[in-house]
Amino acid sequence: MFNIVLYQPEIPPNTGNIIRLCANTGCQLHLIEPLGFDLNDKRLRRAGLDYHEWADVKVHSDLSSVCCKADSCYAISTRGKTAYTNVDFKPGDTLIFGPETRGLPTEYLDSFDQDRILRIPMRAQSRSLNLSNAVAVLVYEGLRQNNFADASTTRAS
Repeated sequence: MFNIVLYQPEIPPNTGNIIRLCANTGCQLHLIEPLGFDLNDKRLRRAGLDYHEWADVKVHSDLSSVCCKADSCYAISTRGKTAYTNVDFKPGDTLIFGPETRGLPTEYLDSFDQDRILRIPMRAQSRSLNLSNAVAVLVYEGLRQNNFADASTTRAS
């Protein structure tokens, strides 16, 4: 469905939760090194439960190794001016998220058109949402816009 890119993620349970999200939604997860943890970290595995085998996870040495066409790539940042709800997401779009403690680097954000830097609206005094929550918000908005393609809206018995 979508490509989710985590640039230098730092907190194992967040990445574990995102692995689980990707396994359940058909999104591909790209992790950009350096990672703030080992992929065998028990906290990562606990958060992802047994979904690791169902998720498509790729590790890249740097951000430039993730192919992203300008018209299908979005950076997610508290510094963005465009609300994520003002975008028409399409299957194959790439959503790039920064590390938990500092977000995406300014020099990387400067390479994007302003309308491709998305934000999740929140109260003025708030710093940011939890990374795994932010990814879930964007993924499910994209799924909703695409009529939950490849996802059932009813649970199988």
